[in-house]
Amino acid sequence: MTWKLHNAMWPGLVGKDEDSDQPPISLEKMIDLTVASNAGGRKYDGIDLFLFFPHLDIDATDDDIRKFADDVAAKDLKIGSVVAPIWQETGGGSAMGDQAARDRFVGAVKKACRYTTILREHGVRSYGSIRIDSATGVEDWAANPAANTKMMAQTFKECGKVAADHDEVLVAEGEICWGGMHSWKDMLDLLEETGMPDRVGFQADLAHTYLYLLGYNAEQHALLNEPYTDEEFWSAYKTMTNKLRPWTYDFHVAQNDGSVHGTGAHDKTGRHCPADDPNGRLDIVKCSGYWLLDENGNPRPEIKHLCWDGCMFPNTTLEQQSTWDTILKTMVEVDGAL
Repeated sequence: MTWKLHNAMWPGLVGKDEDSDQPPISLEKMIDLTVASNAGGRKYDGIDLFLFFPHLDIDATDDDIRKFADDVAAKDLKIGSVVAPIWQETGGGSAMGDQAARDRFVGAVKKACRYTTILREHGVRSYGSIRIDSATGVEDWAANPAANTKMMAQTFKECGKVAADHDEVLVAEGEICWGGMHSWKDMLDLLEETGMPDRVGFQADLAHTYLYLLGYNAEQHALLNEPYTDEEFWSAYKTMTNKLRPWTYDFHVAQNDGSVHGTGAHDKTGRHCPADDPNGRLDIVKCSGYWLLDENGNPRPEIKHLCWDGCMFPNTTLEQQSTWDTILKTMVEVDGAL
């Protein structure tokens, strides 16, 4: 199986601020860097998107969405997964908040489903998921873990019903900054409580899930203690992936140096490193196989494309063409080895 290779556009937005030395990078610039990338003749097949300003307007007219789809297709790119703007600051609300907040959360998913339906009807999108999270912090969730997980699951169920109406799949990206999703065990509990396999699942990111192993924000669920041996690492990695892989429908290739980093709502999350970072702790190709291949070593058909997530890269890194060439080369290695 050959996976489609995508580049995420939201690193041009996440952690960026107009009034700082790290302003947002336009969608046009991010697409141009993607199109210009080359790794031994292999190009990116597509892009993954954040459906929010200043990149996109989730309330755009049907015609405007089709015009955008035309522009992407003209660059010989496809659109894969999209991020729904489910956070309070983007018009959504906490998945365990009051009724109004949860209604806004579900409403953001409805809008995302409308947008992706138009992209699919256009033909520029034929695979990919809609990304969500709990849109709440770890401390707020920890005030009443059991009740709050049940409330989140109820919100996810409502969103799952919306997704089913549009033949979409939702994926919750496990990051240690999102309450109820901040450890592999809490993430699994939330997915099981939601109980909608094949409709509401998990988006695995190599950088974030590495911190699951170390128990950041949830020491009781740590599977590794530093320093550790290679044998201990792969044993722990197998334990984690065996639990979450059956729920995984979307995958981010990434690197991590074992530290946390972020800004704003992402105040504490996995540091995404360049693909060739000398401090990177992950064997990217081998780790990817634990998510992409089933227990018999066969590619999992649920996952059609791989995406690189470069969140929190400084603009000087994001705007270098060599960054994306190196990343593409790494993704080609993953694709060719599995």
